[in-house]
Amino acid sequence: MAQQREQAADDALPTRIGQLVMLHHAGDREEARDRLLDLWAELGEEGDPLHRCTLAHYLARTQSDPTDELAWDLRALTAADSCAEPRSPALRALYPSLHLSLAGDYAKLGRPGAARGQLTRARAAAGTLGGAADDGHAAGVRAALARLEGELAGLPGEDGDAGEDGGHGRPGGEPLGPPRSGS
Repeated sequence: MAQQREQAADDALPTRIGQLVMLHHAGDREEARDRLLDLWAELGEEGDPLHRCTLAHYLARTQSDPTDELAWDLRALTAADSCAEPRSPALRALYPSLHLSLAGDYAKLGRPGAARGQLTRARAAAGTLGGAADDGHAAGVRAALARLEGELAGLPGEDGDAGEDGGHGRPGGEPLGPPRSGS
């Protein structure tokens, strides 16, 4: 019985995340962020990696500070990388968006080299997206890739911050979690 309740809660989480994303899209960034953070705390470090990935990806969109946005996008990528089933279609479909978000974060932070590295990863991962004309997600990702490529093309040289991991961005080996209070 307890296992059934746990499964029902796991199944309801994507719906709850979706409702909060709609709240954010309706213009209530702060309330959406607060409720998403509550879900993050509820899910915990041992929660399903796909759920943690999705939640962190959307939490990044609610951040006002580009550094915090980057931190949440890195958490999303870390969670995706930790999935037990890395070849699942649901997970493969997330990677282009994850890398695209990171590219955008690095561009906002004035790190075009890291942005270009993530853009290359996003472009490579976009091959997993469906090619159907009615696939709005795939079309949106491809359009965003093209826009960001155009923006980066106008920026001078490399910033040299891509590091050994090509801008994957796990600074200092520090675990990625919610921002510390006061930061």
